[in-house]
Amino acid sequence: MTKQHGNDFSASLENAANDIERLLEQLLSVKPVDGEIDRPQRIIDSMRYGALAGGKRLRPFLVIESAALFGVPRSQALMAGAALECIHCYSLVHDDLPAMDNDDLRRGRPTTHKKFDDATAILAGDALLTIAFDILSREETHPDPAIRIALVQQLARASGLGGMVGGQLLDLAAEGRFGTSPIQDERSIVHMQSMKTGALLHFACIAGGILGNASKADRDALSRYGLAIGVAFQIADDLLDVESDAATLGKAAGKDAAAGKATLVGILGIPTARERLARCVADAEAALAGFGDRGAILRETARFIAARNK
Repeated sequence: MTKQHGNDFSASLENAANDIERLLEQLLSVKPVDGEIDRPQRIIDSMRYGALAGGKRLRPFLVIESAALFGVPRSQALMAGAALECIHCYSLVHDDLPAMDNDDLRRGRPTTHKKFDDATAILAGDALLTIAFDILSREETHPDPAIRIALVQQLARASGLGGMVGGQLLDLAAEGRFGTSPIQDERSIVHMQSMKTGALLHFACIAGGILGNASKADRDALSRYGLAIGVAFQIADDLLDVESDAATLGKAAGKDAAAGKATLVGILGIPTARERLARCVADAEAALAGFGDRGAILRETARFIAARNK
């Protein structure tokens, strides 16, 4: 899994990250939009701190590339991707809080609650969560209100109690919080991680099909791809927590084991986890077979997810 990624893929990933950064700069401005009374400066500052910290912008990249399969205008895919990135960034701001993962470092700098304070970080996360649905509801995202409603519904389900939030609760319970017993079996770990991490990645893939009003067969293929890379992403993340260091990751390393978190790496061991990771990539690539050469960048994305170093 050490393959170097081609220039086309690297350029596409970088261009998407730059485009999303510029769009988020515009969307998270201090100027109120129609229907708002005001945007307090401190909230804007903390939201921008949590959302404009750079990063790979993998989730919006997946929206952009899945939408490109169906000829969706890039501007529409960027809006949907920006909404998804706001959800992702809100989750990071809240996950870092003392009551959750209690992290001081994110992307090589102090976490939002360390830069500001706990209350401001909570509100910044709340605001990033809610503005995501504001963004999806705009005509710039898609002229068809039925498409916008479908995007809102699917992102709400991916990020809420049956997705990321529910998965985060299961993750805390797996540490033995709430008087629960730690998770010890593979099936429960996959179930938890498919909610906590996989649900947003899955949405990123199916969003392109929603935007492009794709056929059921194409939507199903993107769904299978999204499920496979969701598992791959988490295994790769867990391997990095074991094998990497804070300087490389830009956040604390080795915290999962110290916190007693349930991971596939912990259950299966590193060699078997790497085998499972390779199978996930193969499954993701197989799901894209029907798209032929059009799916090349998405196939490369699956390999990138498995081989990343941070």
